[in-house]
Amino acid sequence: MTAVSTPVTITGLPEPARRAKRRGAALGLLAWFVGIVFVLPVLWMLLTSFHSEADAATNPPSLTASLTLDGYKEFFGSGGGASPWPSLLNSMGTSLFSTGFVLLLALPAAYALSIRRVRKWTDVMFFFLSTKMLPVVAGLLPVFLFAKNISFLDNVWLLVILYTSMNLPIAVWMMQSFLADVPVSIIEAAQMDGARLPTILWRVVAPIAGPGIAATSLICFIFSWNEMLFAQVLTGVVAQTAPAFLTTFVTSQGLFLAKVCAASIVISLPVLAAGFAAQDKLVQGLSLGAVK
Repeated sequence: MTAVSTPVTITGLPEPARRAKRRGAALGLLAWFVGIVFVLPVLWMLLTSFHSEADAATNPPSLTASLTLDGYKEFFGSGGGASPWPSLLNSMGTSLFSTGFVLLLALPAAYALSIRRVRKWTDVMFFFLSTKMLPVVAGLLPVFLFAKNISFLDNVWLLVILYTSMNLPIAVWMMQSFLADVPVSIIEAAQMDGARLPTILWRVVAPIAGPGIAATSLICFIFSWNEMLFAQVLTGVVAQTAPAFLTTFVTSQGLFLAKVCAASIVISLPVLAAGFAAQDKLVQGLSLGAVK
């Protein structure tokens, strides 16, 4: 029998390996191109935030216009406008508290749906999913009337309750997938040692599913921070959040583009910082829930 030899190029790599290398390089270039396309609007917004209102409003925009911090100064109230700090603190408080409550409720629920499964647990999972099928705007009027009748409008805790209920189904679905990978033998060993459910959840399940919990926390935090519809309708001055405060810069008179860009950059920084700090946990957690 005659052996069939694989053609070898001058570089010493077989032809299939060279084709695979070229294909990988092409995919890498495509990924870089897509990434640049997605990040260009953000970079353009960042550049516009350092322009004056007159330069930001030119058409076509000027890349060589002089840079200034006037947009950031106006956002922080140097021109006599309202201070953004109460709104930023409201957003931070509602996002952190609602995320904490979501984790306290979602972890036991996910434990009961994945490790110690209740009867008809698939129906329970579908019920959680069905709560997200209702358009948010459809529930806006009932929530507004209910909050008005109990004198709960313009209250930070109303937003905390709403954000907790809105993010809880997503958190349960995500954490159920993560907790399904926790070895049951470890939990049984802890039970034999006399550990009760709170101890098992805190000292056994939570460390193993840490990346998944971190990914769930970050996503719930982002959803709470970016929510604007309920915050715009149900709050006024006391409980106004950062996204609702951002809409006050858009007026029918005068130029506001540079100031809006500066405000958008500042309001986006906490989410970007949280995502950057937890990016390894986020990728690890999402991968953990996707690979079975």
